[in-house]
Amino acid sequence: MKFISNINNVWQKKQRPNTDENWSTYLFFAVLRLVLVFIPQLGYVHPDEHFQSVEIVNGDHFHLEHVRTWEFNNTMPMRSMTLHFLLLRIPWSFLEFAAVYIKYYFNKDILWSYTYLVFPRLIYCLLSYLIDWSLYKVCRLYGLKYEIRLLTLGSSWVMLVFGTHTFSNTIEMILCSLLLYYVAECMITTNTLVYKKEFLEEKYDKASSIGERVKIWKLKNSLPSHNFNRLFVMASLCVAGVFNRPTFFLFGAPMVFFWLLRGMGTKTVTFFHFHLRMLLFCLSALPAILVFIICDSLYYRYLTAGEIQMMNVDINNFIFTPWNFIKYNLDSGKTTQHGLHPRYIHLLINIPLLYGILGVIALVTFGQLMIRFFRGEYQALPRAQSIVALMSASIFVPLFFLSLINHQEPRFLIPLSFPIILLHSPKLMTGFCNQYPFRNEHRVLRWFYQNILCAKVSSKQILRVWYITNIILTVFFGFIHQAGVFPLAQHFEQAIKIKPTNQHLHLITSHTYSLPITFINLPSSQKIHFNRQTGQRYKRLKDFYIYEYGSLDLDQLVGKLRLITSHCELKKETKKIHYRIYLAIPTSLSDDLSYALSQINTTYLQYDLKRIFYPHLSTEAFPNIFGRHPCKVDPPNWINNNFEGTCSIEQTPSLSLAYIMQQFSSFVHQFGLALYEFKLRRSDNLSSGKFEKNEKCYDEI
Repeated sequence: MKFISNINNVWQKKQRPNTDENWSTYLFFAVLRLVLVFIPQLGYVHPDEHFQSVEIVNGDHFHLEHVRTWEFNNTMPMRSMTLHFLLLRIPWSFLEFAAVYIKYYFNKDILWSYTYLVFPRLIYCLLSYLIDWSLYKVCRLYGLKYEIRLLTLGSSWVMLVFGTHTFSNTIEMILCSLLLYYVAECMITTNTLVYKKEFLEEKYDKASSIGERVKIWKLKNSLPSHNFNRLFVMASLCVAGVFNRPTFFLFGAPMVFFWLLRGMGTKTVTFFHFHLRMLLFCLSALPAILVFIICDSLYYRYLTAGEIQMMNVDINNFIFTPWNFIKYNLDSGKTTQHGLHPRYIHLLINIPLLYGILGVIALVTFGQLMIRFFRGEYQALPRAQSIVALMSASIFVPLFFLSLINHQEPRFLIPLSFPIILLHSPKLMTGFCNQYPFRNEHRVLRWFYQNILCAKVSSKQILRVWYITNIILTVFFGFIHQAGVFPLAQHFEQAIKIKPTNQHLHLITSHTYSLPITFINLPSSQKIHFNRQTGQRYKRLKDFYIYEYGSLDLDQLVGKLRLITSHCELKKETKKIHYRIYLAIPTSLSDDLSYALSQINTTYLQYDLKRIFYPHLSTEAFPNIFGRHPCKVDPPNWINNNFEGTCSIEQTPSLSLAYIMQQFSSFVHQFGLALYEFKLRRSDNLSSGKFEKNEKCYDEI
């Protein structure tokens, strides 16, 4: 026994450094997740991260100019505001209260664009640690190694980027992780108590004396109840998830089914308990449903305090936003407006994009299970009520149904992070498998497993590949992709503060994501404001206009620019309102813009490059890697109404070091967002009729 004990001590000493290293690395990534909030990440993953949460909440709470997207239309609202009120507006109230005293005592205003971006992200980031906590608790419950799983979760770009951005999908991922933890906890509790109860019943039947039976009977009755554990909490989580995003039903359905199914097949748990659990689960969800419906109805003005006071309330005063969401998405004609994707995009593109080598391992593992199932190797499949079956169903059931939807984006799948990492993250260190897993011989499968999946070299390289891919994706989506949009908003936040009162600013954007207006920190022109110093109420006149033209052709964009300029010139002559017109466009299109302006021969316009925001990469205008870039980013000069500085692309340059460096510099300059200012050239051309001003062009604007 002493010899065996010594061997165990040596083995633990050998294993402890690796475990400590994994734990320390996880702590580094956990802190890094919080640090990336404050840097901050300027990357702009998708417009929904702002326009489905922060843009609406900031605009409502601080009475700022903002854009209300079609999903928040009072006619048919499809997004619930209850969770946003709890998670953002209540914390904003506390910060706003603190900001008053900070400004009074320290003369510093903390409510500006940086705060509007970072503070909501901080809340989402802190909530994302619930995923780490849930993963740790499940691992401890089932005796799994939590260090490598937490390390995989913490180093995933899904957590470093999506976990710190204000997506509704991030809330969905958090709620799914909590629900999985509660289901896993209830499953192991039920299995343990059912085993103890059946063991005691068997002992009771075999007992030879009444005293022994009484003792066993008392032990059996002292066992805690397990049939309805976490009932109200889980029902409320499901309701919150569905109101946050109705797709939560696809993620939560297999989890709830496993909660209903636990213990089935034993003498203790029967179909009666299954149906009773289902009934009580539905009843427990009613309070949360009522809270969400009432809060949403009050927000969208379907229900008012006066109607409640007068008891003049009927069914038309309530709205059910998930149903509006589902009804809208059932119309294929409307969903086509948001983009159509092939059915295989989630499976073959989005899973590998989100989870890299781990996603590929998960898909190969599922393929392995399917092969075993169709071959009749049922003993090798996971048990129906095991943690492996729960996690596998939580991955592939929602993946299957989401693949049937014609609009597919990677962020829709981030709630799969918890089960994928719990099941497959140890394979990043151990390799996919140790040996060929099937009974029957198959040459192709055997070669694939022995040379790729089960090869010793694979276990050494997989973790390295995981780190490299996640670092690249974190840098790209966190700091490069559309990263010039927020600095552009900060630029205009400062410009509006110093501009004259009788001057209007006009911003045109093209080939980039929509600009969140609340980051400009512009008081709303639709609300009545209160001046704390004078005690007067006032309504602010609108003096900032934005025109977003998506991926409009540059020739048509220049036409829009001319129309806007003509409209502004008319207002200047009639109402004495001065103006400044700006154009924000990726630097990769600077030469194309110069060419479009020269083709239209807009000699009455001059433009200057005011600033370039680096880095910025727009997928609508990829930099030209292999083409020639002889022109500089700066626009050409206009001298004597002639277009000078045009690109001479007909001449073939000689290959030299200077030319290579010029090409490289031009390529690097394409990773930016250029801000141009257009001005009207005062000349006789205006009076000669070259500058058109007619009512038709004003209407087109």
